[in-house]
Amino acid sequence: MTLATLAEVLKPAHRQGYAVAGLVCLGWEDMRAYAHAAEAEGLPVILQAGPSCRAHTPLPVLGAMMRNVADSVAVPVVVHLDHGYTAEECRAALDAGFSSIMFDGSKLPLEENIRATAAIATMAHAAGVSCEGEIGFVGYAAGEASRGTDPAEAARFAAESGVDAMAISVGNVHLQQDQEGGLDRARIAEIEAATSLPLVIHGGSGVPVAERADLARTTAICKYNIGTELRMAFGQALREVLAADPDRFDRVAILKEVEPRLVDAARRVIRAIGPAT
Repeated sequence: MTLATLAEVLKPAHRQGYAVAGLVCLGWEDMRAYAHAAEAEGLPVILQAGPSCRAHTPLPVLGAMMRNVADSVAVPVVVHLDHGYTAEECRAALDAGFSSIMFDGSKLPLEENIRATAAIATMAHAAGVSCEGEIGFVGYAAGEASRGTDPAEAARFAAESGVDAMAISVGNVHLQQDQEGGLDRARIAEIEAATSLPLVIHGGSGVPVAERADLARTTAICKYNIGTELRMAFGQALREVLAADPDRFDRVAILKEVEPRLVDAARRVIRAIGPAT
């Protein structure tokens, strides 16, 4: 079995100058495609169960599915809870066999965020599991606005929360469908100078691919969360397969044609931020 913790895959990435893809899953076909893509590239991957995924499928089912996928490939696979908002939800993920949890206290005042995240990190570490936290607030395209990470607050959060990785807000936005944005390199440098923790970019789909790669190799950014980009690839592939034969109705047969295209898309994402060749 190649189940790994977040710390186990991010420490080498941080040391060697690359990033690991945190790929947002919605079901069996995409989590399997992402694991096969990682194996084809010979690189680790982080399979992420976010709030929309958990609203559709119970955590114990997701944990079992993701661990099964991890057992089927020969590269490290992290089974990660993305945006856990309560201690109860994080505990449920631990009980379901997740190897990493992200507690999102980013909307809380600094002191409360540190205190709540530290409690989750302690719980996770006691179970042999990693913990990611967030400082600053990463907003949403056509939704809530971001609040950029303050480097001084990041230094405190890193020192006092006990997390293994720190998500930051530096111009990144969730659910962005284009790649016209760019990250605040000056702010990244200030945060990097204030802490030695691996840094995480949520909303990675909105970051140009070349910039993702450059920052992975030149900064402490070691993890990019990618969801929208691959959901768009899945949707496009599904439309093309259905359009080729409008009378088809068997979803297993349909998805067998969609999945290889998703593997290819995920390979490109994983490869771009992986070790320089």
